[in-house]
Amino acid sequence: MGTRITKIKRTFKEGWDNFRRNGWLSFATVSVLAISLYIISSTMIIGVASNIVLKNVQDKINVSLYFNSDVPDDKIQEIKSKLIGYQEIKSIDFVSKEKALEQFKKLGNNNPSITQALDEIGDNPLLSALVIKAKSAEQYDIIVKAINGSSFAGDISRIDYEENKAAIGRLITIIKIVEQVGLTLGIVFVFIGVLITFNAIRLTMYAHKQEFEIMRLVGASNIYIRMPFIFEGIFYGLFSAFTVMLALLATSKFLAPITQGSISGGDIMDFYLSHFFVILLGLLISGVALGTISAAIAIRRYLKI
Repeated sequence: MGTRITKIKRTFKEGWDNFRRNGWLSFATVSVLAISLYIISSTMIIGVASNIVLKNVQDKINVSLYFNSDVPDDKIQEIKSKLIGYQEIKSIDFVSKEKALEQFKKLGNNNPSITQALDEIGDNPLLSALVIKAKSAEQYDIIVKAINGSSFAGDISRIDYEENKAAIGRLITIIKIVEQVGLTLGIVFVFIGVLITFNAIRLTMYAHKQEFEIMRLVGASNIYIRMPFIFEGIFYGLFSAFTVMLALLATSKFLAPITQGSISGGDIMDFYLSHFFVILLGLLISGVALGTISAAIAIRRYLKI
């Protein structure tokens, strides 16, 4: 056990020495790997933050069914009971004409012309309604088509959907673009990061080529010879991860005024700080994984022992 620990310490130190002695090569490798991780993590953060913003927008979007004035409230409640069984529907709120009038009056408190118009009309001119929210933005069109083809379609005066249709369409488009761009950039820059780290470790191997022969002559195991390069790859990943955390901090601070109030009442800096340890852990795991994979590929291809 003691011998194994000693070997791990030696290979760890040798990996650190390789990383440190490479100087500008290590700096360049860390920089490129950090850029790759920065773009990947930025894309993911933007994607998550965008989904939060879009979810807030989606929560404000709804479809309102306004019923004919002669349709009683108990029948509307029956229709509500039928609609709640639709798997696409998240929630349905019943708004009676009395409640609608009360809300309208509150909105018109600061507008005398609205109050005067209501007084002149006398009777309540508003209609009872069902306000429907779907589970996802893509499902509103399905819900409206189903309602138009239902047995109670004749009881509906109008459906406020076309007004929201454009906003719903933009919402769906934005979500798809964010997902596609994030996935594409992630794949491209993971490949670049692995390629750069792989080449840096390969150059280190060439520099130590004569040492491998000596180590084999004195009976060193294959694992003992390979481990320093695994540790070297890990160091590239770790330093890149910490560099990216600083870059993300600077970026979040710069974008904070622009994003104020857009992410659950806060900004991108609040999002970064509240998810600090999750982002750090993700970057550390990603950096170490990229470094280890790069080292393993280089060892398999160029370290003939």
